Amino acid sequence: MRRSEFERAVTAEFGSRAPALLADLALPAVGDLTAAQAIDAGVPPRDVWIALCDETDVPLSRRHGAGRLEPRR
Repeated sequence: MRRSEFERAVTAEFGSRAPALLADLALPAVGDLTAAQAIDAGVPPRDVWIALCDETDVPLSRRHGAGRLEPRR
């Protein structure tokens, strides 16, 4: 997952709450950093996405491949 895919996934899943979650929610799976801090520290976006999903109870059905654009035809 690229950072742009991460950003699309977060926006799609959390909408207007996304900025607050990225800045304020500590994620135990990435060392109690916020998602924004983890990304800035070099944690892979996919790992941050999974940690954010785990912490906010996003169903598994909405986690895989989130944020990816449809392939060009």
